[in-house]
Parts: sequence; structure tokens; C-alpha cells
Amino acid sequence: MAPRSIEVSVLGRIGYDLFAVERGRPLAKVEHFSRHLGGSSANIAVGLARLGLSVGIISGLGKDLLADYLLDFLRQEGVYTEFVRLVDGYSTSLSLSQVSPPDQFPQVFYRHRPADTQVVVGDEELRFIRNTRLFVTNGTSLSASPAREATRFALRTAREAGVTTAFDIDYRASSWPAPEAAGEEAFRALPWVDIVIGNEEECRLLTGEESSSRQVEKALESGVRILVRKLGSRGVEAHSKDGRHMSDPLPAEVVCTIGAGDGFAAGFLFALLKNLPLPQCLLFGNAVASIVVSRVSCSDAMPYLSELESALQTTGFKAIRS
Repeated sequence: MAPRSIEVSVLGRIGYDLFAVERGRPLAKVEHFSRHLGGSSANIAVGLARLGLSVGIISGLGKDLLADYLLDFLRQEGVYTEFVRLVDGYSTSLSLSQVSPPDQFPQVFYRHRPADTQVVVGDEELRFIRNTRLFVTNGTSLSASPAREATRFALRTAREAGVTTAFDIDYRASSWPAPEAAGEEAFRALPWVDIVIGNEEECRLLTGEESSSRQVEKALESGVRILVRKLGSRGVEAHSKDGRHMSDPLPAEVVCTIGAGDGFAAGFLFALLKNLPLPQCLLFGNAVASIVVSRVSCSDAMPYLSELESALQTTGFKAIRS
């Protein structure tokens, strides 16, 4: 049984990431890679744990040696892993990434029969989710059954229990037969989602609307409380029934942008759980993202609370409330 003190439950993919050691070299010519824990959900879980929250994850991994490394890493970060299942006949997701700053980071994904698509939620998982303050999941978890149904059931369970629900659209073309399918499945989940986070392409896929104003209207009309639109170098904006808030990116020396979105989500959701106003939540998200892009990898690049506080001091922010 999960400890009752866990604040955040996360459902979604855990991956094995290989990042090029030779910077500036095309991926086909890279000879050496560094290994890291990856996967959007796992990265957010680690990011929240490093900021001081208690976190548990629900996922699936292949029964292989990669799973040993990934589970050990999560446990060392303090992430509760009792609901990560090892699935016979399915694989741990793998990605390889080129590192050519400031703006060339192509990736190759291997997701043949990925184990995270086999996630199911039973009574223990649902009890675990109900006892947390925040439930986080993403669009990739909707890409195949039975994880699709499990994700929707978990979202509905969390919403009905009064748990805040956050949904990162997390569109990955390799997981879907067509982009429209990803948008349609994500939109079907919105009745149980409080917070949606996505970039401009993802918000277009989610709503089927080209106009940013119509994207916002459609998301909020569906019952979403907060829509966060990531605008790349132009910053980020949050929309709610009370209006729009905008935050510029923080200055950073870009080493690798992969994982920046997961870092933003971790910082934003951390501030939200601290009951900070939306403009400060955006600031926290941008601060974490600015640290992640200055490093290579996703999970290993996530900052600890002291590093976030140092980054925030440059913006004039005084202190993080406990």
C-alpha cells in the first residue's frame, strides 16, 4: 500500500534516453552516448521530487535490464515506484538524441510494443490517486489500449475525488497513426482535466482550431480551468476565466532544449501546489526550464529547490512559501 503522505500521483511513460556526447555532430555520426532516465511523465515526476514534493508514478516497463536502471534512478530520486509494472512481451521505450546547440536536437524514438501502453489501474492505484493533491498525466498515455482507458478512468477518479488534474498534451508522432487522432483522444479527456499544458502545435491539435483565441475558448468551454500555451522563444501564457497572463523566458545559455517542456511543467505545477498566483507559476516554470536547457538530458537536468531559488533571485522574486 502506498504511503498516505504522497502529494503527487503521475501516470505515464518512463523511457531510456541516450544523448550524444559529441556535440555538434549529426546523429548518424555520433559514436558515444550518455544514458539517462527519460519519458515526459517520469521527467516531471523527478522534477517535482527534486523541488521537495513527495511523488509516486504509475507506469509500465519491459522486463529487461533497462528497467533495472530506470527503477533504481527513480527510487534514488525519492519517487515511489510500487505501481510501475514489468510487462512480459513489451519493451521499454528508447530514444536517441543529437546535441547540436543552440537549435539542432533531432531525436529517434523506438516504441515498438511499448510497455507503458499496457498500464492498468486497479483499486490500489485508484486509492493512491485519490489520496494525493495533484494527478498528472499526458497525451501519449492515450495512444493505445489499455492505457487509454486507464488514463481516462484515473482522470475521472481524481477529478471526482477533488484532486487537481493536470494534462500535458505531449504529442509524439511516433505513437500515433495520425496527428488528428492524438488531438481527438486528448480532447475527449478534457471533461476531467483542470490544467492543460501544450505548445502551439499541440493546442491546435487538441482543439482543431487555427486561431489561438479559439483554442483558448474551446479549451475553457470544455471545462478546463487553466490552459497553458508554450510559445517557445516568445515565452508562455496562461488562460483562465479570469483572463490571460504572460511570462517571458529567462535568459539562459542553451546547451540542449530537450526536456525544457517537462521542466516547465514541474516548476509550474510546484508553484501551483504552493498556491501561488498564475503569473508566479509561469515564472517558476520558466525558471526551471532555463536551468534544464543549460544542461544535457531531461531528468538529470532537473534542478533542486536551492537551484530554483537562485534562478528566481535574478528575477527579484523574494522567497518560496512553504
